[in-house]
Amino acid sequence: MTKENEQLSILGEEEGNKDHHVTVLGMTFNNDQERKEYFTEELRKKLPDLKDIEGFPIGEDEDILSMSDPPYYTACPNPWLSQMVSQWNVESLNKEDYQRLPFASDVSEGKNDAFYNAHGYHTKVPYKAILKYILHYTSPGDIIFDGFSGTGTTGVAANAAGNKKIIETLGYKVDENNNIYDNREFKSGLGKRNVILNDLSPSATLISYNYNSNGGKKEFEQEARRIIDELKKECLWMYKTKHSKEEFGIITNVVWSDIFICPDCSTEINFWDVSVDYEKKKMEKEFNCFNCNSKLEKKELERSWETYFDADIEDTVSIAKQVPVLINYSVGTRKYTKKVDEFDLSLLQEIQDKNFSYWYPVEKIPEGYNTKQPLKSHGISHVHQFYTRRNLYTLACLYKKIKESKFSSKLLFFFQASINRSTKTNRFRFGGTGGLSGTLYIPSLGVERNSIFLLESKLRDQLKVLEESEYSSKNFGIITQSSSTNLGVPENSVDYIFTDPPFGSNIMYSELNFLWESWLKVITNNKNESIINPVQNKGLEDYIRLMEKSFVEFYNILKPNRWMTVEFSNSQSSVWNGIREAIERAGFIIANVSALDKKQGSFKAVTSTTAVKQDLVISCYKPSDSMVNKLESEQGSKDSVWEFVKEHLSQLPVFIGKKGEADYITERTPRVLFDRMVAYHVQHGYIIPISSAEFQEGVQQRFPIRDGMAFLENQVAEYDKQRTIIKEFTQVSLFVSDENSAIEWIRQQLLKKPQTRQDLHPGFMKEIQHIDKHELLPELDVLLEQNFLMYEGTEGVPDQIVGYLRKNYKDLRSLDNDNKSVKSKAVNRWYVPDVGKQSDLEKLREKSLLREFESYLEYIDNNRKKLKQFRTEAIRAGFKKAWGDKDYQKIVDVGQRLPEKVVQEDDKLLMYFDNAQIRLGM
Repeated sequence: MTKENEQLSILGEEEGNKDHHVTVLGMTFNNDQERKEYFTEELRKKLPDLKDIEGFPIGEDEDILSMSDPPYYTACPNPWLSQMVSQWNVESLNKEDYQRLPFASDVSEGKNDAFYNAHGYHTKVPYKAILKYILHYTSPGDIIFDGFSGTGTTGVAANAAGNKKIIETLGYKVDENNNIYDNREFKSGLGKRNVILNDLSPSATLISYNYNSNGGKKEFEQEARRIIDELKKECLWMYKTKHSKEEFGIITNVVWSDIFICPDCSTEINFWDVSVDYEKKKMEKEFNCFNCNSKLEKKELERSWETYFDADIEDTVSIAKQVPVLINYSVGTRKYTKKVDEFDLSLLQEIQDKNFSYWYPVEKIPEGYNTKQPLKSHGISHVHQFYTRRNLYTLACLYKKIKESKFSSKLLFFFQASINRSTKTNRFRFGGTGGLSGTLYIPSLGVERNSIFLLESKLRDQLKVLEESEYSSKNFGIITQSSSTNLGVPENSVDYIFTDPPFGSNIMYSELNFLWESWLKVITNNKNESIINPVQNKGLEDYIRLMEKSFVEFYNILKPNRWMTVEFSNSQSSVWNGIREAIERAGFIIANVSALDKKQGSFKAVTSTTAVKQDLVISCYKPSDSMVNKLESEQGSKDSVWEFVKEHLSQLPVFIGKKGEADYITERTPRVLFDRMVAYHVQHGYIIPISSAEFQEGVQQRFPIRDGMAFLENQVAEYDKQRTIIKEFTQVSLFVSDENSAIEWIRQQLLKKPQTRQDLHPGFMKEIQHIDKHELLPELDVLLEQNFLMYEGTEGVPDQIVGYLRKNYKDLRSLDNDNKSVKSKAVNRWYVPDVGKQSDLEKLREKSLLREFESYLEYIDNNRKKLKQFRTEAIRAGFKKAWGDKDYQKIVDVGQRLPEKVVQEDDKLLMYFDNAQIRLGM
């Protein structure tokens, strides 16, 4: 037996025949079914204690046990999690000294695989994108964690790390020793990683289980097709339509139309008849009433309502009136379209009158942000009302057959994937159909899709997943369902974290998942759901608090000197700043923020996130124990500053570039290094023992500087080697919204081309058109004087200007810096000073900013009104000084007089303000 198989046998069954002996956590069973039965009974015994854990779902014990496949997957907090993780760490063959830099390469989206298409869950990160991160940060046998795992694609990626063919599709090379190379550089070793997947949602963990467990494909397919055949025999009659007197077709879908009331003549209006020109494939915004010829728009109409007794809930309900108007169907392989006829209406009535004995969910839709629209617009208040009767009965029939099968968990996957597509949320559109993403919106022109066809389609998708996941094995993963604020994973046990958490109010997961989970009979406990939701009384502060608790858990379970990757997707700066602060307050240090360019399908480094318009990828690390202990013992001393900078520089990429271009590594610039150092000290309650100017001088003295970036001594040779083949730096995209970003824009222009004030002015005026309303932006002359230097023609021309002139003017290439022609061409040009001279400017600028801050203090002492316009940089400088003076009350007093939106959307102001409130016990 190989070493890998020896390791496998300790944790779980060896791949192969289902009747082979199975060894799990030191216990051996005759087969996998015996293993499942044993651990299911053990889980039953543990459920009373597990119910006290945060995030335990809402549901009966038997339904939770039915979904679970313990110890690998439990539809509740997994009681074997700690034991499995400890075993993995004991058996890990990886004993290497760990050192990784942040992953800074381009990452393609890659959405055209079976895993991405098999289930329409709200958010999914393509597993091949995650795989690149896993190969960069981990080695075979490492433990990977995803605390907001959703569909479990992090687990798919962790398993794919052991599949040579998939690795090679990413452009990597795998040698005979299973070493993986990227452009001849060693990347990682070929081999599966262990993975822990956690999510709050039962529907999400069920998807994760199906994506990350294989085996028995042939038996499963036989069982699934048998059940589908039985379903057709029992339910296909409901989807018949007349093609001719003698021949019938099978309905593919039916278009249903809302009925409205004309405001002028009170006649009922079929919305399809007045708004759709089917032949011309055109939708009309304005139309005429057939009865009175009034010119109308949809917004002027009132709905027609039907009131009836709903026997399922034993109550009278009023539902918006809808009628079928168009049928798409097939006869053999040929497709047809027809208007609804008497046979179709008669069939619908027969279905309506028929008594069906199968169970289906009739729960009331919970009050929520996303559930308002179907209730308000169409009167839909309960789960079963989201379906036409035939689709509801078809799903109920299949559900009963699934629950009776030994493959129930796998069968529930394609059943669940079909549920939302079978609802009334499908919109009629020329050329396609589908619901409005992230909502429960019921359209006025809806499409009833044939549920049997949908189920067959999703079964095919699931079979493709099983084909692609033949390399997968339960032995390398464990799935748990709980709140990320309380995980039960041992401290310092995880090697890498990749996660895509919920971001603000983007998606209301528990509300949208309710349709799925009502069928599963296991519902999300959303008490600790990390979202912004007014119905749940969760605002931005609640969201940030919950995210911080989660990141604290992540920090505790991650090994020191290891990495966490967080994908961020929200257009609100306040949400981004909240996430960033939660990450830093938990103890992580951010080393890189990249933006996902969806058009190019790649990540590019960004310098400012005050106006978040793209998906971001945040790379952060847990500092080493030695650094944490040293900063704790030396807090308040300058030694703590340089200890932090040394470790942070060691975690940053040395060089990023290709094809003659290099990316400017902003994290290595003294200004950003200073910001990172300040953030770490503030978040830990330490005094900042050094000014910005002193920091600039210290960086110059202690570290080699190249192109305005700081390096360690053991890094600079590599940078110099790479720099020789680079012609220019990639221009960084920058959105100018405040003084800081305006200064950065000027810096970029002068790095590219030292120039006069007259040269800069037109472009500057164009860039500042989008300056925030509250920002009291200084004139261009002031920004230049406080941050840059101008050559006045007296001394020799600075190298920054000479380098540009020699490159662009042939007649100056052989002349030295003191030549009159060079001086003449250089005079009055502004340029970026070296770090030494930059520190002198910083001293002058800081004094100016503090004087400005004092004027704001005087204003708030004499006025009760909020500050409407101010220099944000002056507020930042004042807050920093007040923090150093431990004058937390001053920070809070000024912060409360600033517009709340400004504080929430500025990372530095928010950091000082929140931490000052904590120090004051507010």
